[in-house]
Amino acid sequence: MNNAVYDFHVPENEPVKGYLKNSPERTLLDAELKRQNAKKIEIPLIIGGKEYRTGDTGEIRAPHDHNKILAVYHKADKKSVKQAVEAAVKANKEWADLAWTVRASILLKAAELISTKYRQIMNASTMLGQSKNIFQSEIDAVCETIDFLKFNAYFAGRIYRIQPGSTFNQLNRMEFRPLEGFVLTVSPFNFTSIAANLNAAPVMMGNATVWKPATASLLSNYYLMRIFREAGVPDGVINFVPGQGSVVGNAALASKDLAGIHFTGSNPTFNGLWKNVADNLTTYSSYPRLVGETGGKDFIFVHPSADPYDVAVNAIKGAFEYQGQKCSAASRMYIPKSLHKKIRSYMIDMAESIKMGEVTDHTNFMNAVIDRNSFDNIVSYIEYAKGSPDAKIISGGTYDSSKGYFIRPTIVEAEDPKFRLMEEEIFGPVLTYYVYDDNKMDEALALCDSTSPYGLTGAIFSKDRVAASEMCNRLRYAAGNFYINDKPTGAVVGLQPFGGSRASGTNDKAGGEFNLLRWISPRTIKETFVAPDDYRYPYMTEK
Repeated sequence: MNNAVYDFHVPENEPVKGYLKNSPERTLLDAELKRQNAKKIEIPLIIGGKEYRTGDTGEIRAPHDHNKILAVYHKADKKSVKQAVEAAVKANKEWADLAWTVRASILLKAAELISTKYRQIMNASTMLGQSKNIFQSEIDAVCETIDFLKFNAYFAGRIYRIQPGSTFNQLNRMEFRPLEGFVLTVSPFNFTSIAANLNAAPVMMGNATVWKPATASLLSNYYLMRIFREAGVPDGVINFVPGQGSVVGNAALASKDLAGIHFTGSNPTFNGLWKNVADNLTTYSSYPRLVGETGGKDFIFVHPSADPYDVAVNAIKGAFEYQGQKCSAASRMYIPKSLHKKIRSYMIDMAESIKMGEVTDHTNFMNAVIDRNSFDNIVSYIEYAKGSPDAKIISGGTYDSSKGYFIRPTIVEAEDPKFRLMEEEIFGPVLTYYVYDDNKMDEALALCDSTSPYGLTGAIFSKDRVAASEMCNRLRYAAGNFYINDKPTGAVVGLQPFGGSRASGTNDKAGGEFNLLRWISPRTIKETFVAPDDYRYPYMTEK
Protein backbone atom coordinates (compact mmCIF):
# COMPACT_ATOMS: atom_id res chain seq x y z
CA MET A 1 0.00 0.00 0.00
CA ASN A 2 1.23 3.49 -0.85
CA ASN A 3 0.73 5.54 2.30
CA ALA A 4 2.63 8.61 1.14
CA VAL A 5 1.05 12.01 1.67
CA TYR A 6 1.49 13.59 -1.73
CA ASP A 7 1.94 17.32 -2.18
CA PHE A 8 1.47 18.77 -5.67
CA HIS A 9 3.73 21.77 -6.19
CA VAL A 10 2.33 25.04 -7.46
CA PRO A 11 1.97 24.54 -11.24
CA GLU A 12 3.32 26.91 -13.84
CA ASN A 13 0.74 28.39 -16.18
CA GLU A 14 0.81 26.87 -19.66
CA PRO A 15 2.93 29.07 -21.99
CA VAL A 16 1.02 30.73 -24.82
CA LYS A 17 2.61 29.86 -28.16
CA GLY A 18 3.27 32.67 -30.64
CA TYR A 19 2.03 31.08 -33.91
CA LEU A 20 4.32 33.26 -36.01
CA LYS A 21 4.42 32.55 -39.70
CA ASN A 22 6.36 29.35 -40.55
CA SER A 23 6.64 28.40 -36.86
CA PRO A 24 6.08 24.68 -36.12
CA GLU A 25 2.84 25.35 -34.22
CA ARG A 26 1.49 27.57 -37.03
CA THR A 27 2.24 24.92 -39.65
CA LEU A 28 0.51 22.23 -37.59
CA LEU A 29 -2.49 24.45 -36.86
CA ASP A 30 -3.03 25.43 -40.49
CA ALA A 31 -2.93 21.76 -41.49
CA GLU A 32 -5.47 20.89 -38.78
CA LEU A 33 -7.76 23.77 -39.79
CA LYS A 34 -7.67 22.49 -43.35
CA ARG A 35 -8.41 18.93 -42.20
CA GLN A 36 -11.37 19.86 -40.02
CA ASN A 37 -12.75 22.30 -42.59
CA ALA A 38 -12.80 19.54 -45.20
CA LYS A 39 -14.92 17.05 -43.25
CA LYS A 40 -18.23 16.81 -41.45
CA ILE A 41 -18.24 14.70 -38.31
CA GLU A 42 -21.06 13.02 -36.40
CA ILE A 43 -21.35 13.77 -32.67
CA PRO A 44 -23.15 11.17 -30.54
CA LEU A 45 -24.20 11.25 -26.91
CA ILE A 46 -21.68 9.53 -24.63
CA ILE A 47 -23.32 7.90 -21.61
CA GLY A 48 -21.59 5.43 -19.32
CA GLY A 49 -18.76 5.20 -21.85
CA LYS A 50 -21.08 4.18 -24.70
CA GLU A 51 -22.06 6.20 -27.75
CA TYR A 52 -25.76 6.76 -28.37
CA ARG A 53 -27.46 8.07 -31.49
CA THR A 54 -31.04 9.17 -30.97
CA GLY A 55 -31.75 9.96 -34.61
CA ASP A 56 -33.01 13.42 -33.68
CA THR A 57 -30.17 15.49 -35.12
CA GLY A 58 -29.05 19.08 -35.54
CA GLU A 59 -26.27 20.80 -37.45
CA ILE A 60 -23.20 22.72 -36.29
CA ARG A 61 -22.35 25.53 -38.70
CA ALA A 62 -19.36 27.86 -38.72
CA PRO A 63 -20.45 31.32 -37.48
CA HIS A 64 -18.17 33.04 -40.03
CA ASP A 65 -19.59 30.91 -42.86
CA HIS A 66 -23.06 29.68 -41.97
CA ASN A 67 -23.27 27.61 -45.15
CA LYS A 68 -20.41 25.47 -43.83
CA ILE A 69 -21.65 22.43 -41.86
CA LEU A 70 -18.94 21.23 -39.49
CA ALA A 71 -20.85 18.51 -37.69
CA VAL A 72 -24.16 16.75 -37.20
CA TYR A 73 -25.05 16.02 -33.59
CA HIS A 74 -27.61 13.80 -31.90
CA LYS A 75 -29.97 15.40 -29.38
CA ALA A 76 -30.68 13.92 -25.98
CA ASP A 77 -34.23 12.94 -25.09
CA LYS A 78 -35.78 12.34 -21.68
CA LYS A 79 -34.82 8.67 -21.77
CA SER A 80 -31.17 9.30 -22.54
CA VAL A 81 -30.89 11.96 -19.84
CA LYS A 82 -32.29 9.47 -17.33
CA GLN A 83 -29.69 6.94 -18.53
CA ALA A 84 -26.97 9.56 -18.02
CA VAL A 85 -28.14 10.24 -14.48
CA GLU A 86 -28.16 6.52 -13.68
CA ALA A 87 -24.68 6.10 -15.17
CA ALA A 88 -23.33 9.02 -13.13
CA VAL A 89 -24.84 7.76 -9.87
CA LYS A 90 -23.47 4.28 -10.54
CA ALA A 91 -19.97 5.56 -11.34
CA ASN A 92 -19.92 7.95 -8.42
CA LYS A 93 -19.07 5.48 -5.66
CA GLU A 94 -16.11 3.85 -7.38
CA TRP A 95 -14.72 7.20 -8.48
CA ALA A 96 -15.21 8.70 -5.02
CA ASP A 97 -13.43 5.78 -3.35
CA LEU A 98 -10.43 6.06 -5.68
CA ALA A 99 -7.32 7.65 -4.17
CA TRP A 100 -7.45 11.36 -4.92
CA THR A 101 -3.94 11.26 -6.37
CA VAL A 102 -5.19 8.77 -8.96
CA ARG A 103 -8.04 11.11 -9.88
CA ALA A 104 -5.48 13.90 -10.13
CA SER A 105 -3.17 11.85 -12.32
CA ILE A 106 -5.97 11.14 -14.79
CA LEU A 107 -6.87 14.82 -15.11
CA LEU A 108 -3.18 15.79 -15.31
CA LYS A 109 -2.84 13.33 -18.19
CA ALA A 110 -5.74 15.10 -19.90
CA ALA A 111 -3.81 18.37 -19.48
CA GLU A 112 -0.72 16.81 -21.03
CA LEU A 113 -2.71 15.42 -23.95
CA ILE A 114 -4.11 18.89 -24.66
CA SER A 115 -0.65 20.45 -24.39
CA THR A 116 0.83 18.02 -26.92
CA LYS A 117 -1.17 15.56 -29.02
CA TYR A 118 -4.44 17.48 -29.09
CA ARG A 119 -3.24 21.08 -28.96
CA GLN A 120 -4.04 21.94 -32.55
CA ILE A 121 -7.18 19.78 -32.63
CA MET A 122 -8.56 21.79 -29.72
CA ASN A 123 -7.47 25.07 -31.30
CA ALA A 124 -8.86 24.30 -34.74
CA SER A 125 -12.21 23.03 -33.45
CA THR A 126 -12.62 26.09 -31.22
CA MET A 127 -11.63 28.46 -34.01
CA LEU A 128 -13.97 26.91 -36.57
CA GLY A 129 -16.91 26.11 -34.31
CA GLN A 130 -16.84 29.20 -32.09
CA SER A 131 -15.20 31.67 -34.52
CA LYS A 132 -12.11 32.57 -32.51
CA ASN A 133 -8.79 33.79 -33.85
CA ILE A 134 -5.58 31.92 -33.03
CA PHE A 135 -4.71 33.89 -29.90
CA GLN A 136 -8.20 33.80 -28.40
CA SER A 137 -8.39 30.05 -28.97
CA GLU A 138 -4.88 29.34 -27.68
CA ILE A 139 -5.43 31.19 -24.39
CA ASP A 140 -8.81 29.50 -23.93
CA ALA A 141 -9.10 26.01 -25.39
CA VAL A 142 -5.48 25.12 -24.69
CA CYS A 143 -3.78 27.21 -22.01
CA GLU A 144 -6.66 27.95 -19.64
CA THR A 145 -8.03 24.42 -19.94
CA ILE A 146 -4.62 23.01 -19.02
CA ASP A 147 -4.28 25.49 -16.17
CA PHE A 148 -7.65 24.51 -14.71
CA LEU A 149 -6.71 20.83 -14.77
CA LYS A 150 -3.28 21.34 -13.22
CA PHE A 151 -4.25 23.90 -10.62
CA ASN A 152 -7.30 21.89 -9.54
CA ALA A 153 -5.00 19.04 -8.53
CA TYR A 154 -2.85 21.47 -6.56
CA PHE A 155 -5.84 23.14 -4.90
CA ALA A 156 -7.36 19.77 -4.01
CA GLY A 157 -4.17 18.86 -2.17
CA ARG A 158 -4.35 22.08 -0.19
CA ILE A 159 -7.94 21.37 0.77
CA TYR A 160 -7.22 17.79 1.85
CA ARG A 161 -4.45 19.07 4.15
CA ILE A 162 -6.99 21.01 6.22
CA GLN A 163 -7.35 18.96 9.39
CA PRO A 164 -8.57 19.71 12.91
CA GLY A 165 -6.42 19.44 15.99
CA SER A 166 -6.39 16.45 18.34
CA THR A 167 -5.87 16.33 22.09
CA PHE A 168 -5.32 13.82 24.89
CA ASN A 169 -7.20 10.52 24.43
CA GLN A 170 -8.63 11.36 21.01
CA LEU A 171 -7.82 11.60 17.33
CA ASN A 172 -9.79 14.06 15.17
CA ARG A 173 -9.75 14.12 11.42
CA MET A 174 -11.73 15.55 8.53
CA GLU A 175 -12.93 13.50 5.58
CA PHE A 176 -13.77 15.47 2.44
CA ARG A 177 -16.56 13.46 0.85
CA PRO A 178 -17.82 14.10 -2.67
CA LEU A 179 -21.45 15.12 -2.88
CA GLU A 180 -24.00 12.31 -2.74
CA GLY A 181 -25.50 11.91 -6.20
CA PHE A 182 -24.50 13.61 -9.46
CA VAL A 183 -23.65 17.13 -10.59
CA LEU A 184 -25.41 18.66 -13.60
CA THR A 185 -22.99 20.81 -15.60
CA VAL A 186 -24.29 23.35 -18.08
CA SER A 187 -21.57 24.99 -20.19
CA PRO A 188 -21.60 28.09 -22.45
CA PHE A 189 -20.48 28.57 -26.05
CA ASN A 190 -17.80 31.19 -25.50
CA PHE A 191 -15.07 29.37 -23.56
CA THR A 192 -13.96 25.79 -24.16
CA SER A 193 -11.98 26.02 -20.92
CA ILE A 194 -15.12 26.80 -18.94
CA ALA A 195 -16.76 23.66 -20.33
CA ALA A 196 -13.70 21.71 -19.21
CA ASN A 197 -13.65 23.16 -15.70
CA LEU A 198 -17.38 22.89 -15.07
CA ASN A 199 -16.80 19.14 -15.24
CA ALA A 200 -13.19 18.86 -14.06
CA ALA A 201 -13.66 20.74 -10.78
CA PRO A 202 -16.39 18.47 -9.33
CA VAL A 203 -14.76 15.41 -10.92
CA MET A 204 -11.42 16.20 -9.26
CA MET A 205 -13.19 16.12 -5.89
CA GLY A 206 -14.71 12.71 -6.58
CA ASN A 207 -18.07 13.57 -8.17
CA ALA A 208 -19.66 12.34 -11.40
CA THR A 209 -21.35 14.70 -13.87
CA VAL A 210 -24.10 14.90 -16.44
CA TRP A 211 -22.83 17.46 -18.96
CA LYS A 212 -25.13 19.58 -21.11
CA PRO A 213 -22.80 21.47 -23.52
CA ALA A 214 -23.84 24.54 -25.47
CA THR A 215 -24.84 23.59 -29.00
CA ALA A 216 -22.61 26.26 -30.56
CA SER A 217 -19.49 24.82 -28.89
CA LEU A 218 -20.21 21.14 -29.53
CA LEU A 219 -17.31 20.63 -31.94
CA SER A 220 -14.59 21.50 -29.43
CA ASN A 221 -16.55 20.04 -26.50
CA TYR A 222 -16.84 16.68 -28.26
CA TYR A 223 -13.08 16.52 -28.74
CA LEU A 224 -12.68 17.53 -25.10
CA MET A 225 -14.92 14.64 -24.04
CA ARG A 226 -12.79 12.26 -26.10
CA ILE A 227 -9.66 13.58 -24.38
CA PHE A 228 -11.16 12.95 -20.94
CA ARG A 229 -11.88 9.37 -21.94
CA GLU A 230 -8.42 8.82 -23.42
CA ALA A 231 -6.86 10.21 -20.25
CA GLY A 232 -8.59 7.47 -18.27
CA VAL A 233 -11.71 9.07 -16.82
CA PRO A 234 -13.84 5.97 -16.08
CA ASP A 235 -17.09 5.30 -17.90
CA GLY A 236 -20.00 7.20 -16.38
CA VAL A 237 -17.94 9.77 -14.49
CA ILE A 238 -18.61 12.37 -17.20
CA ASN A 239 -21.70 11.86 -19.35
CA PHE A 240 -22.00 13.95 -22.52
CA VAL A 241 -25.62 14.83 -23.37
CA PRO A 242 -26.03 17.58 -25.99
CA GLY A 243 -29.54 18.72 -26.78
CA GLN A 244 -32.26 21.16 -25.86
CA GLY A 245 -31.65 22.80 -22.50
CA SER A 246 -35.18 22.33 -21.21
CA VAL A 247 -35.17 18.62 -22.08
CA VAL A 248 -31.86 17.94 -20.34
CA GLY A 249 -32.55 20.27 -17.43
CA ASN A 250 -36.06 19.10 -16.63
CA ALA A 251 -35.12 15.43 -16.74
CA ALA A 252 -31.97 15.89 -14.64
CA LEU A 253 -33.63 18.12 -12.05
CA ALA A 254 -36.44 15.62 -11.57
CA SER A 255 -33.99 13.08 -10.12
CA LYS A 256 -33.74 12.68 -6.35
CA ASP A 257 -30.00 12.20 -6.83
CA LEU A 258 -29.31 15.75 -8.03
CA ALA A 259 -26.42 16.90 -5.80
CA GLY A 260 -25.48 20.12 -7.52
CA ILE A 261 -25.47 22.33 -10.60
CA HIS A 262 -22.31 23.85 -12.06
CA PHE A 263 -23.41 26.51 -14.53
CA THR A 264 -22.14 29.29 -16.77
CA GLY A 265 -24.62 31.11 -18.99
CA SER A 266 -27.46 33.58 -18.99
CA ASN A 267 -29.34 34.94 -15.98
CA PRO A 268 -32.77 33.74 -17.17
CA THR A 269 -31.50 30.18 -17.58
CA PHE A 270 -29.76 30.08 -14.19
CA ASN A 271 -32.76 31.68 -12.50
CA GLY A 272 -34.98 29.07 -14.09
CA LEU A 273 -32.78 26.24 -12.87
CA TRP A 274 -32.71 27.71 -9.36
CA LYS A 275 -36.50 28.03 -9.30
CA ASN A 276 -36.91 24.49 -10.61
CA VAL A 277 -34.63 23.18 -7.85
CA ALA A 278 -36.60 25.13 -5.25
CA ASP A 279 -39.87 23.71 -6.53
CA ASN A 280 -38.44 20.16 -6.33
CA LEU A 281 -36.63 20.61 -3.02
CA THR A 282 -38.50 17.93 -1.13
CA THR A 283 -37.63 15.45 -3.88
CA TYR A 284 -33.89 15.55 -3.33
CA SER A 285 -31.82 13.41 -0.99
CA SER A 286 -29.80 16.49 -0.02
CA TYR A 287 -29.81 20.21 -0.68
CA PRO A 288 -28.23 20.65 -4.14
CA ARG A 289 -25.22 22.96 -4.43
CA LEU A 290 -25.96 25.73 -6.94
CA VAL A 291 -22.87 27.35 -8.45
CA GLY A 292 -23.38 29.79 -11.30
CA GLU A 293 -21.56 32.48 -13.24
CA THR A 294 -24.03 34.50 -15.26
CA GLY A 295 -24.00 37.95 -16.85
CA GLY A 296 -21.98 41.13 -16.71
CA LYS A 297 -22.10 44.78 -17.70
CA ASP A 298 -18.44 45.41 -17.14
CA PHE A 299 -17.03 48.90 -16.79
CA ILE A 300 -13.97 51.01 -17.35
CA PHE A 301 -13.83 54.09 -15.13
CA VAL A 302 -11.26 56.72 -16.11
CA HIS A 303 -9.74 59.11 -13.58
CA PRO A 304 -8.63 62.55 -14.85
CA SER A 305 -4.99 61.59 -14.18
CA ALA A 306 -5.11 58.59 -16.56
CA ASP A 307 -3.05 58.25 -19.73
CA PRO A 308 -5.51 58.62 -22.67
CA TYR A 309 -3.65 56.28 -25.01
CA ASP A 310 -3.37 53.52 -22.39
CA VAL A 311 -7.10 53.85 -21.73
CA ALA A 312 -7.95 53.59 -25.42
CA VAL A 313 -5.80 50.51 -26.08
CA ASN A 314 -7.26 48.64 -23.14
CA ALA A 315 -10.81 49.71 -23.95
CA ILE A 316 -10.49 48.41 -27.51
CA LYS A 317 -8.95 45.11 -26.40
CA GLY A 318 -11.34 44.71 -23.49
CA ALA A 319 -14.43 45.45 -25.56
CA PHE A 320 -13.70 43.82 -28.92
CA GLU A 321 -11.50 40.75 -28.38
CA TYR A 322 -13.59 37.72 -29.34
CA GLN A 323 -16.26 40.11 -30.62
CA GLY A 324 -17.13 41.18 -27.08
CA GLN A 325 -18.56 37.72 -26.36
CA LYS A 326 -17.01 37.45 -22.93
CA CYS A 327 -18.95 37.90 -19.72
CA SER A 328 -15.96 40.04 -18.65
CA ALA A 329 -15.88 42.21 -21.80
CA ALA A 330 -15.76 45.99 -21.35
CA SER A 331 -19.24 47.22 -22.20
CA ARG A 332 -19.55 50.66 -20.57
CA MET A 333 -17.12 53.49 -19.86
CA TYR A 334 -17.03 56.63 -17.75
CA ILE A 335 -14.67 59.24 -19.21
CA PRO A 336 -13.78 62.63 -17.67
CA LYS A 337 -14.49 65.61 -19.89
CA SER A 338 -10.84 66.72 -19.74
CA LEU A 339 -9.68 63.50 -21.47
CA HIS A 340 -12.68 62.82 -23.67
CA LYS A 341 -11.42 64.23 -26.98
CA LYS A 342 -8.09 62.40 -26.84
CA ILE A 343 -9.55 59.07 -25.74
CA ARG A 344 -12.34 59.36 -28.30
CA SER A 345 -9.89 60.06 -31.12
CA TYR A 346 -7.61 57.16 -30.19
CA MET A 347 -10.50 54.72 -29.88
CA ILE A 348 -12.01 55.69 -33.23
CA ASP A 349 -8.66 55.28 -35.00
CA MET A 350 -8.08 51.87 -33.43
CA ALA A 351 -11.62 50.57 -33.94
CA GLU A 352 -11.70 51.58 -37.59
CA SER A 353 -8.34 49.89 -38.21
CA ILE A 354 -9.60 46.52 -36.95
CA LYS A 355 -9.65 43.85 -39.63
CA MET A 356 -12.54 41.39 -39.52
CA GLY A 357 -13.31 38.14 -41.32
CA GLU A 358 -12.87 34.37 -41.31
CA VAL A 359 -10.70 32.59 -38.76
CA THR A 360 -8.46 31.05 -41.41
CA ASP A 361 -7.20 34.53 -42.34
CA HIS A 362 -4.84 35.14 -39.44
CA THR A 363 -4.64 38.89 -40.05
CA ASN A 364 -8.20 39.27 -38.73
CA PHE A 365 -8.46 40.64 -35.19
CA MET A 366 -12.22 40.04 -35.05
CA ASN A 367 -14.37 37.26 -36.44
CA ALA A 368 -18.11 36.48 -36.38
CA VAL A 369 -20.57 36.53 -33.51
CA ILE A 370 -21.81 33.09 -32.59
CA ASP A 371 -25.20 32.71 -34.31
CA ARG A 372 -28.29 34.35 -35.80
CA ASN A 373 -30.00 34.96 -32.47
CA SER A 374 -26.95 36.70 -31.08
CA PHE A 375 -26.50 38.71 -34.28
CA ASP A 376 -30.11 39.90 -34.24
CA ASN A 377 -29.95 40.82 -30.56
CA ILE A 378 -26.78 42.89 -30.95
CA VAL A 379 -28.10 44.58 -34.07
CA SER A 380 -31.27 45.57 -32.18
CA TYR A 381 -29.15 47.54 -29.69
CA ILE A 382 -27.20 49.22 -32.47
CA GLU A 383 -30.42 50.25 -34.22
CA TYR A 384 -31.85 51.49 -30.93
CA ALA A 385 -28.81 53.74 -30.49
CA LYS A 386 -29.11 55.00 -34.06
CA GLY A 387 -32.70 56.03 -33.47
CA SER A 388 -32.22 57.61 -30.05
CA PRO A 389 -31.69 61.35 -29.42
CA ASP A 390 -29.73 60.41 -26.28
CA ALA A 391 -26.87 58.68 -28.05
CA LYS A 392 -24.70 58.77 -31.15
CA ILE A 393 -22.57 56.12 -32.79
CA ILE A 394 -19.04 57.45 -33.25
CA SER A 395 -17.54 54.33 -34.84
CA GLY A 396 -18.90 51.16 -36.42
CA GLY A 397 -22.61 50.49 -36.34
CA THR A 398 -22.59 48.40 -39.52
CA TYR A 399 -23.17 44.67 -39.90
CA ASP A 400 -23.59 41.93 -42.50
CA SER A 401 -24.98 38.40 -42.16
CA SER A 402 -24.96 37.41 -45.83
CA LYS A 403 -22.15 34.86 -45.31
CA GLY A 404 -21.28 35.01 -41.62
CA TYR A 405 -22.54 36.92 -38.60
CA PHE A 406 -20.24 39.94 -38.80
CA ILE A 407 -20.70 43.13 -36.79
CA ARG A 408 -18.19 45.96 -36.90
CA PRO A 409 -16.79 47.12 -33.53
CA THR A 410 -19.25 49.77 -32.44
CA ILE A 411 -18.63 52.69 -30.07
CA VAL A 412 -21.57 54.69 -28.75
CA GLU A 413 -21.49 57.99 -26.89
CA ALA A 414 -24.45 58.28 -24.50
CA GLU A 415 -25.77 61.61 -23.26
CA ASP A 416 -27.76 59.87 -20.54
CA PRO A 417 -25.78 57.77 -17.99
CA LYS A 418 -28.85 55.59 -17.60
CA PHE A 419 -29.16 55.02 -21.34
CA ARG A 420 -30.28 51.48 -22.15
CA LEU A 421 -26.91 50.52 -23.66
CA MET A 422 -25.20 51.61 -20.43
CA GLU A 423 -27.37 49.29 -18.33
CA GLU A 424 -28.13 46.08 -20.23
CA GLU A 425 -25.83 43.22 -21.15
CA ILE A 426 -25.41 43.02 -24.93
CA PHE A 427 -22.75 40.29 -25.27
CA GLY A 428 -21.30 41.63 -28.48
CA PRO A 429 -18.90 44.22 -29.93
CA VAL A 430 -20.65 47.34 -28.59
CA LEU A 431 -18.94 49.74 -26.16
CA THR A 432 -20.97 52.64 -24.75
CA TYR A 433 -19.46 55.52 -22.80
CA TYR A 434 -20.65 58.51 -20.80
CA VAL A 435 -18.68 61.73 -20.31
CA TYR A 436 -18.71 63.14 -16.77
CA ASP A 437 -17.58 66.51 -15.47
CA ASP A 438 -14.21 66.27 -13.76
CA ASN A 439 -15.56 67.99 -10.66
CA LYS A 440 -18.41 65.45 -10.41
CA MET A 441 -16.36 62.30 -10.13
CA ASP A 442 -18.12 61.20 -6.93
CA GLU A 443 -21.46 61.29 -8.72
CA ALA A 444 -19.97 59.38 -11.65
CA LEU A 445 -18.61 56.70 -9.31
CA ALA A 446 -22.06 56.36 -7.75
CA LEU A 447 -23.53 55.91 -11.23
CA CYS A 448 -20.93 53.28 -12.07
CA ASP A 449 -21.77 51.38 -8.91
CA SER A 450 -25.55 51.54 -9.23
CA THR A 451 -26.42 51.64 -12.94
CA SER A 452 -26.02 47.94 -13.70
CA PRO A 453 -27.49 45.01 -11.75
CA TYR A 454 -24.29 43.02 -12.35
CA GLY A 455 -21.08 42.78 -10.37
CA LEU A 456 -18.61 40.76 -12.45
CA THR A 457 -15.56 42.73 -13.69
CA GLY A 458 -14.48 46.34 -13.80
CA ALA A 459 -11.38 48.44 -14.40
CA ILE A 460 -10.14 51.84 -13.31
CA PHE A 461 -7.38 53.88 -14.91
CA SER A 462 -5.43 56.39 -12.86
CA LYS A 463 -1.85 57.60 -12.45
CA ASP A 464 -2.81 58.84 -8.98
CA ARG A 465 -2.35 55.75 -6.79
CA VAL A 466 -4.14 57.29 -3.79
CA ALA A 467 -7.13 58.15 -5.98
CA ALA A 468 -7.06 54.60 -7.39
CA SER A 469 -7.26 53.21 -3.87
CA GLU A 470 -10.24 55.40 -3.05
CA MET A 471 -11.99 54.38 -6.28
CA CYS A 472 -11.31 50.72 -5.51
CA ASN A 473 -13.06 51.13 -2.15
CA ARG A 474 -15.99 53.04 -3.62
CA LEU A 475 -16.56 50.27 -6.18
CA ARG A 476 -16.05 47.39 -3.74
CA TYR A 477 -19.20 45.47 -4.73
CA ALA A 478 -19.36 46.60 -8.35
CA ALA A 479 -16.95 43.89 -9.53
CA GLY A 480 -15.75 40.53 -8.25
CA ASN A 481 -12.66 40.86 -10.44
CA PHE A 482 -11.28 44.40 -10.26
CA TYR A 483 -8.45 45.73 -12.42
CA ILE A 484 -6.25 48.78 -11.87
CA ASN A 485 -4.73 50.17 -15.08
CA ASP A 486 -5.66 47.10 -17.11
CA LYS A 487 -8.61 45.89 -19.19
CA PRO A 488 -11.34 44.02 -17.28
CA THR A 489 -10.76 40.73 -19.14
CA GLY A 490 -8.14 37.99 -19.17
CA ALA A 491 -8.24 36.42 -15.69
CA VAL A 492 -5.59 33.71 -15.36
CA VAL A 493 -6.11 30.50 -13.37
CA GLY A 494 -4.16 30.56 -10.12
CA LEU A 495 -3.51 34.28 -10.40
CA GLN A 496 -6.95 35.91 -10.59
CA PRO A 497 -9.70 33.51 -9.44
CA PHE A 498 -12.77 34.52 -11.42
CA GLY A 499 -16.36 35.34 -10.51
CA GLY A 500 -18.75 38.08 -9.46
CA SER A 501 -21.81 38.59 -7.32
CA ARG A 502 -25.00 40.63 -7.54
CA ALA A 503 -26.68 39.44 -10.76
CA SER A 504 -23.39 37.97 -12.00
CA GLY A 505 -23.63 34.75 -10.04
CA THR A 506 -22.63 33.02 -6.85
CA ASN A 507 -18.98 34.22 -6.96
CA ASP A 508 -17.45 30.83 -6.23
CA LYS A 509 -14.25 31.83 -8.04
CA ALA A 510 -13.24 29.37 -10.73
CA GLY A 511 -9.48 29.05 -10.80
CA GLY A 512 -9.11 28.90 -7.01
CA GLU A 513 -9.80 26.62 -4.02
CA PHE A 514 -13.16 28.30 -3.43
CA ASN A 515 -14.88 26.53 -6.30
CA LEU A 516 -13.55 23.09 -5.36
CA LEU A 517 -14.85 23.50 -1.82
CA ARG A 518 -18.38 23.59 -3.22
CA TRP A 519 -18.08 20.02 -4.51
CA ILE A 520 -17.32 18.34 -1.20
CA SER A 521 -19.30 17.58 1.93
CA PRO A 522 -16.89 17.38 4.91
CA ARG A 523 -17.28 14.76 7.61
CA THR A 524 -15.66 15.22 11.02
CA ILE A 525 -14.49 11.97 12.64
CA LYS A 526 -13.56 11.76 16.32
CA GLU A 527 -11.98 8.62 17.73
CA THR A 528 -11.72 8.18 21.51
CA PHE A 529 -8.96 5.80 22.64
CA VAL A 530 -10.12 4.97 26.17
CA ALA A 531 -13.83 5.30 26.96
CA PRO A 532 -14.99 6.66 30.35
CA ASP A 533 -15.95 4.06 32.97
CA ASP A 534 -18.51 6.15 34.88
CA TYR A 535 -21.35 8.33 33.65
CA ARG A 536 -21.03 10.67 36.67
CA TYR A 537 -18.89 13.81 36.73
CA PRO A 538 -15.87 13.46 39.07
CA TYR A 539 -17.18 15.95 41.62
CA MET A 540 -20.29 13.83 42.09
CA THR A 541 -18.22 11.02 43.61
CA GLU A 542 -16.67 13.22 46.31
CA LYS A 543 -17.42 12.23 49.93
